[in-house]
Amino acid sequence: MLRKISAFFSNVAERWMPDPLVVAIFLTAVTFVAVLLLTDFDSGQAVDAWGNSFWSLLRFTAQIVLILALGYVLANTRAVLKLLVAVASLIRSAQMAYVGLTIIASLAALVSWGLGLIVPAVLSRIIANNCRGRGIKVHFPLLVACAYCGSIVGMQGLSASIPLLLNTPGHFLEAQIGRISLDQTIFSWWSLSIVAAIVVILPQVLCRLAPNDDEVIEIPAQVVSEPIQNTEISNDSSATPSQKIENARWVTLLLALFGAIYVVRFFLAGGELQLDSLNMIFVVLGLVFVDSPRHYLELLGNAARVAAPFLIQYPLYAGLMGLIADSGLSTLIVGGVIAVANAETLPIWTFFSAAFVNIFIPSAGGQWAVQGPIVTEAAMQLGADIPRVAMAVIVGESWTNVIQPIYALPVLAIAGLHIRDIMGYCVIALLTLAPIYLIALIFF
Repeated sequence: MLRKISAFFSNVAERWMPDPLVVAIFLTAVTFVAVLLLTDFDSGQAVDAWGNSFWSLLRFTAQIVLILALGYVLANTRAVLKLLVAVASLIRSAQMAYVGLTIIASLAALVSWGLGLIVPAVLSRIIANNCRGRGIKVHFPLLVACAYCGSIVGMQGLSASIPLLLNTPGHFLEAQIGRISLDQTIFSWWSLSIVAAIVVILPQVLCRLAPNDDEVIEIPAQVVSEPIQNTEISNDSSATPSQKIENARWVTLLLALFGAIYVVRFFLAGGELQLDSLNMIFVVLGLVFVDSPRHYLELLGNAARVAAPFLIQYPLYAGLMGLIADSGLSTLIVGGVIAVANAETLPIWTFFSAAFVNIFIPSAGGQWAVQGPIVTEAAMQLGADIPRVAMAVIVGESWTNVIQPIYALPVLAIAGLHIRDIMGYCVIALLTLAPIYLIALIFF
């Protein structure tokens, strides 16, 4: 049954699913029409709201691009690649590949959602290539889907932007709700139990979607032949002094030491884990494991191909966010749902509204900027648990992230696939995650 459902959605996606950039443009057009029909904005005001907000997430865009790029650098250092090859060598069957990669993706995403996208994507190629060489038939689209879907818990991990924002001094809602510590959000038993349930259940569901051997699509030859890392360090005795310095590991280690001292002093002085501090940690780790400054720059150059789509996608969604927020459309969407809620049911309604809004604003930070003020005000008026309501936004956003093309871009870029290749499996993951989230919201 699961195979038939996934096959149906795979066929629909293959026929109708365009590139994520086209999806963003289409959503902008739909939202523009909705604003004209449902709000008091005229076309000129709608265009102005879109344009005025187009660059509003530049800092956040830079942070996200760096999370992806720095995670890519770390995942492609020699030491980490050797570890990934060693992990791949442990795979003894296709089922083990699907289950193992989903779990690894989840664990990596809990450290950093950027790392959770990059490491499993790189590992999917290594596992697929390794299995192909040993005669183990692994369906590459499903393996890549496992790499992506497993990372969905990243929004409840150490790099979760909304909890980190709420724990940051001076966040834009601090005057209303104060600071909310991480032990009330991602480190709460409620959130940790959801993560545990996903890590146990989701891999078992995905591995059951594997097609018969005669229908397996193995890793494409062009992906196998494309090197993940093609950096060579020059040991030529005739190298110039500048070339020797460029290829000297002590240079990057010196900068890594400088950065490490800063990180230690930052946390000793009371600093907390935020997007900037997390990126600094990955800067340090990347500098420690690369071979030289030139090696670091070459890996960053390769990472640019993975992160580049976000440079236009996030401004597009920032414009969409401004259009929805300034016109009052977000108030109609979210407020209409919340109007029927009480203190007990507010988190559930918030979950569904967040899942819907995420389709149009696929950025946790951007979504919180739109939805946060509304749901926190509702929580205060109804006497609801504010941390739980904030977490409802997170899990609602996480739920539809599994079918949100923009987050799959880095994985697909590394794997050499299109979103339509994995969408059928992502829909099954969406259906699997729904009862996990809802049981937690209703009964715990």
